[in-house]
Amino acid sequence: MINTAITEMFGIKYPIICGAMMWICKEKLCAAISEAGGMGNLTAANFDTEEKFRNAIRETRKLTGKPFMVNVTILPSMRITAEHHKMYLKVCAEEQVAGIEVSGTPIDKACGVEYIEMLKKAGVKLFHKVGALRHALHAQKLGYDGVYAAGIEEGGHPLNDDVSTMVLTPRIVESLSIPVVTTGGIANGNTMAAAFMLGAEGVMMASRFMATKECGVHKNIKQELVRRHEHHTTLICKTINLQGRALKNKTVELVLQTEAKGGGLKEIIPLISGKRCQEAWKTGDVDIAPMMVGQSIGMIHDIPTCAELLEKMMSETIERIDKINSRVQAI
Repeated sequence: MINTAITEMFGIKYPIICGAMMWICKEKLCAAISEAGGMGNLTAANFDTEEKFRNAIRETRKLTGKPFMVNVTILPSMRITAEHHKMYLKVCAEEQVAGIEVSGTPIDKACGVEYIEMLKKAGVKLFHKVGALRHALHAQKLGYDGVYAAGIEEGGHPLNDDVSTMVLTPRIVESLSIPVVTTGGIANGNTMAAAFMLGAEGVMMASRFMATKECGVHKNIKQELVRRHEHHTTLICKTINLQGRALKNKTVELVLQTEAKGGGLKEIIPLISGKRCQEAWKTGDVDIAPMMVGQSIGMIHDIPTCAELLEKMMSETIERIDKINSRVQAI
């Protein structure tokens, strides 16, 4: 096995963390990933009341006694308000979850520095997902326990600085003293080995976990990810300052056409609403929603269990590192 700052921090077997996914990262998948030795993810925005969110944390703990992350995404939303963000953080502190992945606006700017103090007092590890060195430095200054270096390859909402994983990870690693987790383009052992070579202490991935047996999306969606390639994603919503990477389909093409015609938030929001994704995950309609997946789909070739996936990834990682070591000759 490979021990890193992440495995030691959380007491987990594999330095592999699941990223946030709307309507997907719920109790069952979260627990399955943690039980398999990684860090599952419970995405807070899936739950619109304090009672539902708190119950989700407790239900996940009934399924696994191992640690898991909670994602709190602080971005403009038609459904999730600023009060929701504060509630999520408060509940995470009260329930003493293992760690929080913050995406979007930093906690101090969105909710107040007192929420950081509250979480740290509760023993909750804080990570911020960043796409630029300046944001990583800000997180470290505030006392975060680590950062996720999110390259432009990632699905979801990569920062519009458009810096690749290959450049972003080492830039942040060389500039920070807290652990760095790589995300964006991670889907197998070879990419995890590459992340370690860049200085990362772990990896985060989301798209790859969609194509697992425990994931609750329709089988058509999983098969679509296996069928597609790395060039089948594109960036959308750049014109409304909500850049996202999504799988090319009919809805995504309509979004791009709307942007090209000068359409604004009012015209685009109905096309990217969460209700569309909910329907896609349930019905298997691969064209009805902008499915936010990364370029790593080009490396998805099967639909294993979470345990099979993580065991294979670690085996591949060690094999790749051993091959590199065997080619290194002392001068």
